[in-house]
Amino acid sequence: MIVKTPTLEEIDTLAQHFGLDCSEADLASFQGLMAGTLASYQRLQELPEPSLPVKYPRAPGYRPDRDEDPLNAWYYKCAIKGARRGPLQGKTIAIKDNICVAGVPMMNGTAVLEGYVPEIDATLVTRILDAGGEIVGKADCESLCFSGGSHTTDNGPTLNPYDLTRTTGGSSAGSAALVAAGHVDMAIGGDQGGSIRIPAAWCGVYGLKPTHGLVPYTGAFPIEATLDHLGPITRTTADCALLLEVIAGEDGLDPRQYAVKTAAYTKALTGNIQGLRIGIVPEGFGWAGLSEPDVDDAVRVAAGRFEQLGAVVSTVSIPWHRDGQHIWTGIAVEGATQLMLKGNSMGTNWKGHYTTSLLDAFARGWQTRPNDLSETTKLVLLTGEYLQQKYHGRFYAKAQNLARRLRAAYDAAFEQVDLLLMPTLPLKATKIPAPTASREEYCARALEMLPNTSPFDVTGHPAMNIPCAMSQGLPIGMMLVTRHFSETTILRASHAFEQAFDWKQTK
Repeated sequence: MIVKTPTLEEIDTLAQHFGLDCSEADLASFQGLMAGTLASYQRLQELPEPSLPVKYPRAPGYRPDRDEDPLNAWYYKCAIKGARRGPLQGKTIAIKDNICVAGVPMMNGTAVLEGYVPEIDATLVTRILDAGGEIVGKADCESLCFSGGSHTTDNGPTLNPYDLTRTTGGSSAGSAALVAAGHVDMAIGGDQGGSIRIPAAWCGVYGLKPTHGLVPYTGAFPIEATLDHLGPITRTTADCALLLEVIAGEDGLDPRQYAVKTAAYTKALTGNIQGLRIGIVPEGFGWAGLSEPDVDDAVRVAAGRFEQLGAVVSTVSIPWHRDGQHIWTGIAVEGATQLMLKGNSMGTNWKGHYTTSLLDAFARGWQTRPNDLSETTKLVLLTGEYLQQKYHGRFYAKAQNLARRLRAAYDAAFEQVDLLLMPTLPLKATKIPAPTASREEYCARALEMLPNTSPFDVTGHPAMNIPCAMSQGLPIGMMLVTRHFSETTILRASHAFEQAFDWKQTK
């Protein structure tokens, strides 16, 4: 690639964009100065770029047909065997399709990226393979992961194993559906507003959003760096702890990671929660126009079951929780516009590994075919750019400042209790919108379920969905939240609950 010096006309267009008054002489002067600067860019083009390791052989795999994929949950299937021995020996794992697996196509749910094939393995992919796991494919996800439903992907909606007319939730839709249906042992999901916990709740599986930065995001397609999380989705708490133990820890390449504290998560599963203090958060119940009474009731019953196991259950009011989603919106909309879209998935101003091939492929895709973006992505792009042009980032900045108060409110509650408890989602799995649905219905089914999950993406506290009941043939999940880097506390409580009660028999 030759880095070309811009023409005088191109420089004039740039100057007009920024309101600069430039004469012909000015333009010629800048052209000469820019040529000197661009010589460095030409040298950058010639220098070899460091990459991430690809340690295990693989073939690209294939796209399964509907007979092999009845839930429409796979993007690609493959077979990548890891080390001969390790804690994940014998386990099959699906990787969410916003995460790079070298040699296997990656679409991130959107046609504008279709055809891209990564040349690297994300850090957590290498860790899974080093631990003896077998990666058996890429799980389909929502378009650019900006949806809590399972209908915005350009591959067609992912279907709920409990009711094929209903959403799995998203954006880690395929990951949760494949685990729930028993097609894989484990899966990796991503979570920026609830995208691990939402599909876990509606598919009746265990989904843990770890502390922000605990699991390296290196090699994954971001939405907003202060909200990005990766974590496990599994059928049991024990598998959740095992997978987290493998993927957690700093890699030196992800700016989200700072002073990370890992633990032996599998050793926390003692079955004993005697004296553990659990606080029911009343602000997490009774969302007007959204909460379903059977969901609230089931979660309160589940809280009482913890008392039967020896925990001390009380009520802890956190009024700030009711504003958590508003703070999240202020960060997510403008942040995603700047990083995910205008920043072409990588952005600037951070140290770590940049997946430049992904940046190039996505930039070419969405900038030449913007009409192919999902309706939720278009909504974010239009709103985020309007806010930037009209208010110059003021509300993003204020939301980030308020995020400290939100975190402090939860931290104050943790002076009284060890865990916070509330419904993961206020309602059961909704119907998948018809192809003819209005834009309003399409966006509502994608974004309405976030009030309890999204605040903890802002504050970075670990939060986990635990299946706790069935109602009308659909799973209900409760969410447990704890202090930063205290995942062992959540896993300990989840395991005790799981061992003592059969949630599928609870009405």
